Parts: sequence; C-alpha cells; structure tokens
Amino acid sequence: MAGWNADTAAGPLGPGTVTLVEGTSFCISLPNGDIHPEFPHGVFFQDTRILSGLTLTINGQPLESLAAETKEPYRALFAGRVAGLAGSADSPVIVKRLREVGVGIQEQISVLNYSLQPVECLISLTVEADFADLFEVKEARIRRRWEESRQADGASLTISAIWQDVRRGVIVEAGGADVTAGAVTYHTVIAPHGQWTTLLRVVPLLDGISRAGRVHAGAGELSPSDRRRQEWVAKIPVLRMGNRSIERTLRRSYDDLGALRIEDPNHQDRVVVAAGAPWFMALFGRDSLLSSFMVLPVDATLALGTLRTLADGQGSAVDPMSEEEPGKILHEVRLDVSSGQALGGKSMYYGSVDATPLFVMLLGSVSRWGFAADTIAALLPNADRALDWIRDYGDKDGDGFVEYERLNDRGLINQGWKDSWDGINFADGRLAEPPIALCEVQGYVYTAYLSRAWMAYDAGDAALAEELADRAAQLKKQFNEQFWMPERGYYAVALDGRKRQVDACASNMGHCLWHGIVDDDKAPQVAERLMSREMFSGWGVRTLASDMGAYNPVSYHNGSVWPHDNALIATGLLRYGFVAEAQRISTALLEAAEYSEGRLPELFCGFSRDEFAEPVPYPTACSPQAWAATTPIHLLTSLMRYDAHVSRGGLWMDPVLPESYGDLHITNAPIAGRRITIDISKSTASVQGLPQGMVFHHGHRPWLAELVKQAKLYPKT
Repeated sequence: MAGWNADTAAGPLGPGTVTLVEGTSFCISLPNGDIHPEFPHGVFFQDTRILSGLTLTINGQPLESLAAETKEPYRALFAGRVAGLAGSADSPVIVKRLREVGVGIQEQISVLNYSLQPVECLISLTVEADFADLFEVKEARIRRRWEESRQADGASLTISAIWQDVRRGVIVEAGGADVTAGAVTYHTVIAPHGQWTTLLRVVPLLDGISRAGRVHAGAGELSPSDRRRQEWVAKIPVLRMGNRSIERTLRRSYDDLGALRIEDPNHQDRVVVAAGAPWFMALFGRDSLLSSFMVLPVDATLALGTLRTLADGQGSAVDPMSEEEPGKILHEVRLDVSSGQALGGKSMYYGSVDATPLFVMLLGSVSRWGFAADTIAALLPNADRALDWIRDYGDKDGDGFVEYERLNDRGLINQGWKDSWDGINFADGRLAEPPIALCEVQGYVYTAYLSRAWMAYDAGDAALAEELADRAAQLKKQFNEQFWMPERGYYAVALDGRKRQVDACASNMGHCLWHGIVDDDKAPQVAERLMSREMFSGWGVRTLASDMGAYNPVSYHNGSVWPHDNALIATGLLRYGFVAEAQRISTALLEAAEYSEGRLPELFCGFSRDEFAEPVPYPTACSPQAWAATTPIHLLTSLMRYDAHVSRGGLWMDPVLPESYGDLHITNAPIAGRRITIDISKSTASVQGLPQGMVFHHGHRPWLAELVKQAKLYPKT
C-alpha cells in the first residue's frame, strides 16, 4: 500500500504530454502520439497498464511532433512529420493520428505525401504491454515479472500474461498489416499528393481471456464515447455569458466532468464522478462527494449515484489492514493487483476521516433537489450508521471532536483532504502528531448533524432531530473555544494528539466558513487573514501562508493553490457577507484558467502574481481533475447564490456576479423534473418555466441551522 503512504503527487510525465480520459480508462502519450515505457505513459484500463509502448516509425524514422490537439477529453489529433525522407530538410511525408480512448483505444493513422513523386513507405508499429499496476507506473516502482506470450493471428496480435493466478491480456487489431509477434508493419506506396489510411484497435481482455466488449463505432456510427457525451450534453444546462473567456472555461468544465463520469459496474443506472486523470480514475469517497456536491444545480443525479455506490461499500467490520470500521465511508476503490495484496484481497481502502460526515452532508443537500421521498429514505439508515461511526470510532477519546490516526504503518499518515505525509504542521514547520482533529472536519461533522436533524424534523422524528441539533450546537461552541487563537486572529488548522493547537495559518479554516461553524464575531478576522498577502497569491488562496515554517510554493499541500479549495472558501466568504473577497477569488481563478486553455488543473504553484505574470504549473498536477472541473461551475452558482428546496417549493437566487462577467443566460437548467431558463443582468435575476407550486425567492435559501431552529419552534404535528 505504498501508494497511500506517499505524497499523492506522481512523477513527471514528460514535456508536452497528452492525457485522454473516458470513464475509468485513460491514455498518456508524447506529443507525437508515441507511448514510451521509460515514461509513466500508457493506455490504462481498470488500474492496469494494458499498453506500455506504442511507437510508430516510417522507413525506420521516428515522428517529429508538429501539433497535438485535444478535440474532446477522450479524443486527440496528432500531427507529425518524418524527417530525412527524400533527402530534403522539409519532409513531404506528414502523419496524422486521430486517437480515441474508450475501453482500450482506437487510432486512425493517415500518411500524406505532399511531394510530386510517389513515396514508398514501411510503416512500423512496435507494441509493448507490461500489465503494470497503476501505482507501479505512477511511482516508478520495480514491477512484477509477468510470464508473457505473444500470438499473431492474421491481422491481430494477442499479448497474454500470467503472474501467479492472475491473468491479463490485450488484442491489437490491425487490418491490412503484416502482423508478427514482434511488430505490426504495413508496406505501401503513396502516390504524389496521395494519402494512405488505416485503423488500429487495442482492446483489453477481461481476466486475460475474453474481450472487454465492443468499444468503437462502425462506419458512419457515433462512437460509444460520443454517444455518452451527447447524452450528457442533452441533460445539462446550456450557458451563454457576456464574458466569452469565462464561458469557454465553463464549457470545458462541463466536458471534463462528462468524461470523468464512471458507471457502477453492478448498477449501470448509477453514475459517479472519478477523482481525476491520470492517476485517480476511480471512485474516491471525499473527492466524489465534494465534486458531485459542487455541481448539484447542473446534475443532481451524480450526487445520488455517488451516495448509493458509497452506501454499498460502507464499512461493516473492523479491519486494521484496510482501515475499515462499521459505518465508515471508503476513501478509494482500486482494482490493481498491488492494492489487492496490500488490502488482504480487498479493493476498498477506508483511510479517510472526512468522507463519512461528507456523506451525510451530501444526502441532506440531495434531499432538497426534488428526489422522491422514498429514494432519500432508503439512504437514511446509511446516514445513521455514518453518524454512529462519528460517535464510536471518529471520536474514540470522547472529547467531542473527530480525529484520525492510521490503523497500520502502511496507511495514509494524514487522512483529511491534505493527505500528503507532511500536510499538517505547526507554524514553525514541525509535523503534527496523531491523533489529529482537523478544523474543517469539525465543520463537516457540524453540517452532518444539522443535515440529519433537518431530515428527522421533516419526517416527524422530533426526538432524533433535537438530539442531533443539540450535538451540533455543542460542537460549534466547543470548536470556537478550542480551535480559535485570539492572539493570532485565526483558527488552528488542527488539534494534535496532546490537544495542542496546531497553529499554522492554513486554508482549511475557509471550509469552516462554508459550513457556518465559525462564530459571527470571528469571521471578519478569518476573512482578512485568508485574503492577506501571505495567503492570497493573486491567483487564489494558498494552502499555507508564506510566513509559515513549512511553506514552499512548489509543495503539494504546503503553499500551493488548489482551485476546489478556493471555490469552497469563496462560498464560505459569501455566506458571511464578504462579497468582494469572494468575487476576487473567483475572478482570479477564472483568469488563471485562461492560461491553460480554459481548464483549471488540480493545483498550481503558490508563487505571487506580482512575481510571475502567469500561474506557475505544478509539475505533476492531475488534469482533467474532478474538483478542478467542478470549480468554475461552483464559483458561478455560488456567485448567483443559486439554491433550491423543492419540498418547500422554493428556488432562491441573489446574484452578485462581477460586472466583468457580463450578462448570463442559462437554458435547460434542471429543477424538480422540469427545465427552466435563467437570465441575470446587472445582478438582477429572472426565471422562466418553474414547475407549478414552486416560488422564486430573491435572497439566500435558509441555512440548515435556520431550518432546524424553525422546526424546533414550529414542529410538525
């Protein structure tokens, strides 16, 4: 389980790397389209690298890259030339590779001859498959040796491998080629100004035996990936903005989010969000819960699918190896051999302190978006087991706070969202010792209590509701007494194992604003500190202030800027009335996206905008990544102050969009089984097409604490 006990960043992918993603599959290659085993490149399916090498040469010459353009998250067009042919500096032979990733890859290879003479070409593809686990590739670990066999059969090559009782395999289909165990070759003469085209398919074998299924389209058909994208586009809002740059960023976010959706293999109707490409194309508790929460107004079914799938994997026993405990929500699902060995044959790892309260929070949020009452009721037992975990296992010492300490020496040292080994530290740079109670986790637990209390009041269970509302009030009181540092004017990032305040100034306290656990009189100081020169880089709020001992602008969690972190901080600032500050963060992030073709990466470096005029990329950031893809969407809906409570018949909006964003026009926005149209001009909103019985309110939707207070005063009879 070394993958979990390391900094969660990966090794460098190499310059100009192109990453394609669709569901749980992804492909990483050089800008000329080649895949080289010495880099962490390849075609991956279900956490296994099914293709570790794919090199194209013409007459023995490699391709020189000219361009690589991602058309969709799952499709790219590569253009290259073959230097040295026909004895001239300018090569007349151009190669185009149109690649699409699905369950495997399909690649259309076209060779164009721009000379006045025919060109004889020997087009050769070398294919390698090492069937390495994802973590073996990501961390450049020594890989297990598979017993490999290669079998050429007509126009296809089957590569099979066995290790102990595990089988892996892949089929390379190359119509019209001369296929041997060693290579795939084509012999052709291309006429002057002529073109030669072929189609290559690479399909994984399940259990090393049967094809993983039909992946690609026939002639004139849409590919499965295109069909999936078409269905996604049909169900999400259509957006037009005065600011075309922001509009482009939002469209890119929609596309990436669509590609990061994965189906539960046991329940095809359930769709969840994978954490991010290239290394986290799997279900992650925290990431999937937060990402689906951030896009509730766009597609609430993602959140419901995530809740149902996580509920199926909810802990039921105590297992120190996987860190499973009764009621606990999993951290991640992995299908590779290494993880299965490390977890005692299991595919789920539970080393997350925050996924469990976030599960309850998300269920409370989903319950407002118009799902049938029995759909929500079916998940309430899971929410109650999650609350039992918070009481019995999350708070083992009974002090009222939820802490973490790994259950074995190979698990994650830190189990909040900053889960690198050095992610939680004191102001002087010393590492905090477990068990650790993170400030933001207490905010998540506070909202979990209020969410379940509200649902209990709604169902007429006043006794449970009052118990949980009292727990929430007590937690808020305790939190503000024990985490607040009046001499510093901000909250401790954590309490350590000796209940000392871990006094680093970190971005985590912004999440506390989001959840409303911050006392009103302390919020101005928190906002001021978050927007200080030490914290705000000009592109966003740093994970750690620049005057802290562990600060490093190129650290994964100790000084970098994470878009999703900032989106949640901006939401918290808006909650407490700090509109200008929230607008500043939002605008900075959306401007940062302009430097990466409208796509925000997982994170970027924390250098000041005064020092570098462009955001400095973090070398191993995931892209696309779910949190980052949902950030522009969440920033916009937060600034719209857009929320719903269908069972109460209300839609709320009170927009505070900066003037530079221009007017906003949204159609096809889902609400209660209908599609509505929203127009915002100069911070004035109008809505058309609301379902009968729903009322549009100017202002903010009542917070959970307000709803619970109202329910307490006026209980259901």
